[in-house]
Amino acid sequence: MTRRPASAVSRLIVAGLATITLFAQAAAPKFDSNRAWEHLRQMVAIGPRPSGSVAIDETRKYITTELQAARVTVSEQAWDDETPSGKTHMVNLIATIPGARPDRIVFSGHYATKSFRQFRFVGTDDGWSSAAFLIELARALKARNNPLTIEIVFLDGEEAVCENWDDCGKPSAPDHTYGSRHYVATAKQKGTLTGIKANVLVDMIADRNLNIRRESNSTPWLTDAIWDAAKRLKLDNVFLPAATPIEDDHIPFLKAGVPSVDIIDLDYPAWHTARDTLDAVSARSLQLVGDVVLAALPTIEARLTKPPR
Repeated sequence: MTRRPASAVSRLIVAGLATITLFAQAAAPKFDSNRAWEHLRQMVAIGPRPSGSVAIDETRKYITTELQAARVTVSEQAWDDETPSGKTHMVNLIATIPGARPDRIVFSGHYATKSFRQFRFVGTDDGWSSAAFLIELARALKARNNPLTIEIVFLDGEEAVCENWDDCGKPSAPDHTYGSRHYVATAKQKGTLTGIKANVLVDMIADRNLNIRRESNSTPWLTDAIWDAAKRLKLDNVFLPAATPIEDDHIPFLKAGVPSVDIIDLDYPAWHTARDTLDAVSARSLQLVGDVVLAALPTIEARLTKPPR
């Protein structure tokens, strides 16, 4: 056996480490807002898509096709729910990326629009932005070694059927968050709820003037992980320290004991108006949220995989 001089060995080690570092950097998942924007543009062309409509069926086909193209397994969770407008067929789409453990982190968002009779509402930010974001997030996370299984859930029925959130809902069966309530109830029934270790909800994240405040119902440690990542990326002018309470699809998860955070910009002048179009949103905002979520994920995973003392 021939021994190499120490200097040569050192050079080989340094070169090897450099190669490993470069490989790791190349293999790191990247969120591509150009891809997300194209999904957004394609889906906006479908038009309004309230729950139970032909347009939402077309939307599901688009989302499913794109996930399958990214080699991500997707399944449908279908049911009929009672709403103030009668029984409505709804479908949650669930994309699964297996990890080293079966316990899972859920990334969720809604893909249906609110139904308005007074005007044509395409819901570019309020619905499409989260759907487009989640499709691209699935592609990015598929290329990653995930210590926990990832579930990406496209929720139906977030919007109230009545004009306002609480107009005709009942405390036992509110007129909103149909999809998230059904998803959580099904997980309870199947005994898989305890396997959900965290839920990260995205909603209305493409506003050109992005201002995301801490949602005060959300789990503090999970919120901190997201906002700390934003600070590291020098995006604390977008992820603001001020807090505000918002009812959204994360509430059923929280009520079931699942740590959850809502990433949402409700400071959006076009909200629930005909002006919620492509002109009011930007790919850059999608990129900022994607960068922060991916930067926060290792911290979230480290906490969830830490051995108990």
